[in-house]
Amino acid sequence: MFFRLLPVAVMTALPLLAGADTQPELNVYTHPSFAAEWGPGPAVKEAFEAHCECTLNYTVLDSGGAILQRLRLEGESTPADVVLGLDTGTMASARQIGLLDHHERKLDDLALPIKWKDDTFVPYDWGYFAFVYDTERLPEPPRSLEALIAAPDDLKIILQDPRTSTPGLGFLLWMHSVYGEQAPDKWQQLSGKILATTQSWSDGYFSLFMNGEAPMILSYSTSPAYHMAVDKTDRYQAARFEEGHYLQVEVAALVKTSDNKPLARSFLDFMLTRDFQRHIPLKNVMYPAIDLGSEMPEVFDRLIEPSQALYLDPADVSGIRRRLVNDWLDALTR
Repeated sequence: MFFRLLPVAVMTALPLLAGADTQPELNVYTHPSFAAEWGPGPAVKEAFEAHCECTLNYTVLDSGGAILQRLRLEGESTPADVVLGLDTGTMASARQIGLLDHHERKLDDLALPIKWKDDTFVPYDWGYFAFVYDTERLPEPPRSLEALIAAPDDLKIILQDPRTSTPGLGFLLWMHSVYGEQAPDKWQQLSGKILATTQSWSDGYFSLFMNGEAPMILSYSTSPAYHMAVDKTDRYQAARFEEGHYLQVEVAALVKTSDNKPLARSFLDFMLTRDFQRHIPLKNVMYPAIDLGSEMPEVFDRLIEPSQALYLDPADVSGIRRRLVNDWLDALTR
């Protein structure tokens, strides 16, 4: 997911003031799974525009990593007002670019499994990384990370690149959380089972996994909810690993150079309303950042629950990320 731009959807709304020729525009950098027709982006756009009297534009980049790279390249000339689609694994790297501003809102009422105190990033959903498998092709999947690593090499899996994909980085952190300094050796043992390492989650899930190229893919424990609720099938399930599963919180942030900061902050506030959050469970297929109560789809009650949540503080990730990526590259090229 590097620099391929998808078409930007623009919707006409009423003028902000009588006699005004143009409306304010809010430019949001995001990734394909959010802005896609089946994702939450179109519904969020419609709902936000209904009360902001503005135009919400999405610039769709291939991944969270591509969003960071675009910000680095554009610097203070970036047209982005908000970036949406980063996560706890990429927060520190995004902060280091120096282009993000404080959100200036309280975050006391979030429904997250961890306490949230960050003054730059606003969470909008969360979930656990997991391996989703095709029950028709793999009736008995590995039930632990160790069992997956020790499985015969004819069991093929699809991963994502940690340099470009937030799930790819999440798995790197998952491996480190479980194995520590032994992780490079475990990567080498796993290498024979890797059918493909894609640049983005969507590339691997839709282009390869759903076309039957491999029976397992790195995804989320929540992914089966979509298949059960929308596709009306139990065929695709998440394997519960006894070591636990790594937690991801997805976030958005205000760009410091934005010419529309009041509107951008209004959007960040809107993210934590029911009009935004109700679209998260079955369109972004993650847990919402607020308690939806009875609006939560019942299929989420049928998902696996990790034995423990594995998680590294974003500041700690910043200190080890480059070394982990280098260890991963070395292990896979031996």
